[in-house]
Amino acid sequence: MNELSKDELRLLIEKGKAPSLSIYLPTHKAGAEVQQNAIRLKNLLKEAEERLVSGGRRAVEAEKFLEPVQALVRNNPFWRQQSSGLALFLCPDFFRTYRLPVDFLPSVILADRFNVKPLLPLFNVEGRFCVLALSQKDVRLLECSRYAVKEARLEGLPRNIDEVLKYDVFEKQLRTRPAMTGATGQKGSSSWTDYGKENILRYLQQVDKGLKPYLKEERAPLVFAGVDYIFAMYREANAYPYLLESAIIGNPDQMSAEELHALALPIVEPWFRKEQEEARVRYRQSIGTGLASNNLEEIVPAAHHGRVGYLFVEVGQEKWGTFNAQTGKAVLHNGGKKGDEDLIDFAAIQTLGAGGKVYAIERERMPDKEPVAALFRY
Repeated sequence: MNELSKDELRLLIEKGKAPSLSIYLPTHKAGAEVQQNAIRLKNLLKEAEERLVSGGRRAVEAEKFLEPVQALVRNNPFWRQQSSGLALFLCPDFFRTYRLPVDFLPSVILADRFNVKPLLPLFNVEGRFCVLALSQKDVRLLECSRYAVKEARLEGLPRNIDEVLKYDVFEKQLRTRPAMTGATGQKGSSSWTDYGKENILRYLQQVDKGLKPYLKEERAPLVFAGVDYIFAMYREANAYPYLLESAIIGNPDQMSAEELHALALPIVEPWFRKEQEEARVRYRQSIGTGLASNNLEEIVPAAHHGRVGYLFVEVGQEKWGTFNAQTGKAVLHNGGKKGDEDLIDFAAIQTLGAGGKVYAIERERMPDKEPVAALFRY
C-alpha cells in the first residue's frame, strides 16, 4: 500500500502505458460490511477482464495481467485496514494501491495511460494547506487537505529549541528545576521566557530556514500553531508569503495532528474562498477576449502547451476523445471509441504539470455551464 503524494501522482502520470487499468471503489472501514469490499473489487475485475478480451487479448493473457489485483481479493488482512475509498493502478511492470479518504464512485477505466482525475480533489490548490505546530520542545509540519492530515518530518528542520541553541547540561538543569512553571503551564518544564528573546528569535529563524526548501514551490497557506507571543515573533522571522494572519493559539504539544487539522480548517476556509472566487471572476471577465474558454477541444491543446493558468473541472465528469500532439488538434467523440482517453483528465494533468492550478469541484460551484472551464495565461 502506497501513500499518495505529489511525487506519486507524477509517477502515475509518467508510468502509465497500454494497457493501463485504473480502478476506483468505495470501501467500508469496519463491521460486517467490510466483506463487501473484496466482493466489489472482484466484480470490477470481471468488468476489466471483459474489456481486455473484447479489446483483442486472450482470456489467459487478461487473467495473467490482472493477477496482482486478483491477489488482493483473496488477501483478508488487506481489507481490515481501509479508508473511505480505494484506488488501484495496474499496467505492465507497475502496480499501485492507495487507501484514500474519498468515497469514490465504482469505476473501471482501461486506456493507454492511468486516469487520475478522481484523485485531483486531494490535490486541489483549494484544499491543500500546512500547519506549523511549534513549541520549545517540538516542531511539527503537517500536510493537510480537506480530508486528511499527515506529519512531514523534514531534513534540516530543527527538532526543538535546544538543538538550535545547544545549551550545555548545566544550563538545561537550571531551566528545568522542579518548581518552575512556564508559559505552557506545565510544571517542571522549561518555559519560553527562560530562553530570552534573542535566542527564541534564533530558533524561529532556523525553523524558517528549514522550511524554505520544502515550501519554495508551494502556494499553500500556512497556519501557525503555538502561543500568541511566539506567533508574533515568528511573523518577524518568517519569509514564506502565504503565512496566514490567524493562528491556532495554545500549546500544540497537547494537540494531536487530527485536532490541529480540525482547528485549522475554519482558518484556511476564507483563503480558499477568496482565491477561487478571484479566479472565477477573472474567468467571467475574460470570456470573449480569447483568455478564457469552456470548449474542451480548445482547452486541451492549450493545456498541452502550458497556457492554462486556472482550470475548473467538474468532479465525476468524463469527456472522451483524442489529442494529436503533432497537429495540436483535440477531437471529442460521443460515447468514446477505441484508443480514446478522458480529455478532461488529460487537460488537468497537463495543467498541473505546467504549474497551473486545478479546481476539481462540484457542478454548482463551476463558473460555467460546461464541465470544464479554463483561464489562459496568454
